[in-house]
Parts: sequence; structure tokens; C-alpha cells
Amino acid sequence: MAVTASSRSSDSGPEVRTVAGVLRGGWEAGLAVFRGIPFAEPPVGALRFAAPQPVRGWDGVRPAVAFGPPPPQSGVLGGSQDATGVDWLTVNVWTPEPGAAAGLPVMVWIPGGGYAVGDSSRPEYDAGHLAGSGTVVVTLNYRLGIEGFAQIGGAPANRGLLDQVAALRWVRDNIAGFGGDPDRVTVFGQSAGGGSVAALLAMPRAAGLFRRAVAQSVPGTFFSPELAADITAACAAELGAQPTVAGLSAVAPGRLPAAGDALFAKMAQGWERWGQITHRPIPFAPVVDGDVLPATPWRALADGAARDVPLLVGHTRDEHRLFSLIDGVLGQVTHEQTETALRTLAPGPDGARRYRETFPAAADEELYELVNGDWLFRMPSLHLADAQIAGGGQAHLYELTWPAPGLGGALGACHGLDVPLVFGNLSSGQTAALIGDPPSPGARELSARIRGAWTAFAAHGDPGWPPYDAGHRLAQLFDTPSTVTAYPEEASRSLWRDHTFPALPLLAR
Repeated sequence: MAVTASSRSSDSGPEVRTVAGVLRGGWEAGLAVFRGIPFAEPPVGALRFAAPQPVRGWDGVRPAVAFGPPPPQSGVLGGSQDATGVDWLTVNVWTPEPGAAAGLPVMVWIPGGGYAVGDSSRPEYDAGHLAGSGTVVVTLNYRLGIEGFAQIGGAPANRGLLDQVAALRWVRDNIAGFGGDPDRVTVFGQSAGGGSVAALLAMPRAAGLFRRAVAQSVPGTFFSPELAADITAACAAELGAQPTVAGLSAVAPGRLPAAGDALFAKMAQGWERWGQITHRPIPFAPVVDGDVLPATPWRALADGAARDVPLLVGHTRDEHRLFSLIDGVLGQVTHEQTETALRTLAPGPDGARRYRETFPAAADEELYELVNGDWLFRMPSLHLADAQIAGGGQAHLYELTWPAPGLGGALGACHGLDVPLVFGNLSSGQTAALIGDPPSPGARELSARIRGAWTAFAAHGDPGWPPYDAGHRLAQLFDTPSTVTAYPEEASRSLWRDHTFPALPLLAR
């Protein structure tokens, strides 16, 4: 697999031979960039709801200058609605040194979006800054919502995760031609992407496909087969179909997200048998099916499933504040809403009382933010580090505490703030409103520090601060300035110490 381009001019794109055929990309700011590369056959027709199948080869030179179409996804959650084409399963590659001799570290990005939205073409995922530091960066698409995560009769579970495994196999087989070292692959992702990284660490099918892992804001929501199947049945009922491959295959892919959106709206009205996920409507998540995903990540890592894969994991300080803004309750949380959140989400039979006793000076809104953030992202991320070291592996822990100055500082260090800081894209779209336009020198310096930590970890396993352990519990706090100190959320940690984050059950009807 060799690069054949000898020039970096705009009219002479780099060419790389892959297993399936030759690709021609483009040059951008000194980087070779290839977009829309298929890593599996389109999962439509006879392949609908099937495990991903190897892509067929092609003759001649295939252009790789445009992103592939996004998979069908939720409109309610702000997903892309571009429905042109069915080549949903594609990767994109940024490389500073195409050619098999370069042997650069590789970083593979898994987008987030609640397992219901996600599109690698989003401007915040442009990998030019990351790749510019001497790293090959790959971003990918995977099936979402019903297509990727519904528990469908006659179909393999967790098809979205299987897509990610297929993309990693493509990286293993082809990345050398792009200048990457297939033995130095790091997977990284945020939110549902972080949950996907956690799942991959627990999946036998993914073993050996990556050497290191970065999990940002890992959600604690993994479903039991019974819960997932019941949600699928409700989605199918919205469509007047049976929750089987035959029944749902008769529904055009573009129609399925509407059923998920309808269910999303109804969940907020209270479906008691689905338990906690109705409080923060979450209709899709990985399923602990015993095969594709044998156990929850916390259980698997504690049992040593990923002891040979160094882990970098962490969260933001104010994880839930963005969702409060989206829900229209930021600054307006009532006592009743706080009590409901505490009763629903706090661990243990007396969790609500313990939260109020642990944070006696906290007003209702602060408690609301704390218990929501702890349940959904903060404690799952911390517990993943604890599970990793319990299983004999190594972990580095961080917390992003830098408050974003945009929007009057109302969102603090909110969910998703780490993404533009990791990629270095501080002035695109909504990011500019959050970080400030133009970004301050402090924001740029913080972004460079985080980006440097991620790429150093990918290169040699050391992000620049000591590993996490059960004695000192050291964590990197990313701020201006950044510091290394004992994990600061000790009060929350003590409340969740004995929680195991099991697969969420289907409650009695």
C-alpha cells in the first residue's frame, strides 16, 4: 500500500492503494485528507439489520474528497437530515505523511450523539489540528437509533458497535498506506462515543484492534435485552410494524428515526416500566446481550478484559447544564423537579436523603445538576477508571473544570465542551458562541494542552500526569491554569461508591 502522489499541489491529489482499491484524496494545509471511504457494504436491502459486510473492491481510482452521507438519525435531537445515498458506513483520514514507511500513531474518533444522532462530517470533527501534530486521524460513521441499536428479532444486537469494529478492522488492514502504524491505534470518543469506547473495551470482537483508549464523558446507560426489546416493540408499534427484521425491513430507512423521535417525546410523559431512562429520555443504548457485548464495561474491565489497554478517561465538571438549557429549565429548576430527580436517580433506597445531607448548602438547582450529571456521566466515567485498575490495567483520570465564557458563562464546564478543545476547532458554528469569538489566548492555550495530552497518550501512553490509583486518586484538572490534584468530586464519589452500573432492566408492567 503506497502513496503515489509526488506533489502537494491542489490539482494533484494523493493516491493510496487499499485492500479494496486505489483512493485519491486531496491536500489541505499540508495534510493528505481522504473522505467518504467505505469500510463496509451499505447496510440496506438484503443486508438491512445485518452485521456489516466487507466492502467490495473497485477498479481504477476512486475519488475520496467528499464525506459519505450520514446514517438515518433523529431530527428531534438535531441530527443531520441529509438522506442522499446509502453509503453510511464510511471513514475519513487525515495524515501528515501518507506512505507505508511513516509508522505514525493513529487515533480513531467515534462521534457521540445519544446513539441516535452522529455524523463525522460535522465541522467540529475536522482533524486538521490533531493530524498536524504528527498523528494519523480517522473519523467514522456507524448505524444509529433503530438501525444500529434496537433489539430486533432475527438481527444481531448492537449493530452500531459491530460497525465500529468493522471500521477498526479496516484501519488494521489499510492504515499503513496512509502513514499510520496499525499496532499503535487509539480509539477515542465522547458521550455516546465514549460509551462506545467503553463497550469496545469489553467486546471480544474488538480485542487486538486498538492499543489504547480515550473515553470522554462515558454515559452509564447500557440496556438489558428485555428493556431494549420492549422499546423496539414500542417503536415498531409507532410504525404499525412487527419488531422483527421482516417487519422493520418493510419500512424505509428514512422513516425509522421518526418513530424513535415519537417515542422520545412520549418517554417524558412517564413510562414506568422503563425506569430511569424516562427521566432523561434515552431510547437507545448498547445492549448487554451476552454475545456481542457479554457484560457491562464496568464488570468486564474489573474482570480484566482490558488490562493490556491503557485507558484515559474523564468528564466535565458541569455535565448536565447543557441539557438543562436544552430542556428550558436552566435557572428555573423547581423543588419538585429536584425531588423527582433525586428519587429517580440517586443510588440506594435513601439516596435522596444522602444527597441532601452530603451537600447541605446546595440549593435545589445545584442538587438537580449534581444528581443528573453524576448518574449520567460523571460517576460512570470515574467508575470506569476504578474498574480498569481493579482489573489490573492502567488508567489516567481527568476532569475539565474550565468554565466556558460564552453565553455569559451560564454553562460552565458543560457536556461537550471538551470536543472543540480536543480537536482545536474553537471558532466553528455554535462552538464560537460557547467559547468566545474570537477565542481568548487562554482558550487556545488550554486547547493546545489538551490536544497535546491526547496525542502524547496515543503516541506512547503517557498524557503527562501520573496514573490513577485507589490510594491517591490523582486527576488532571484542565483549567487555566491546569493542575494535578486528588479527584475533586469526592463527595459524589462517596455517594456512588457501591453502585455497580448494571444493565438497566425492564421493570414490572
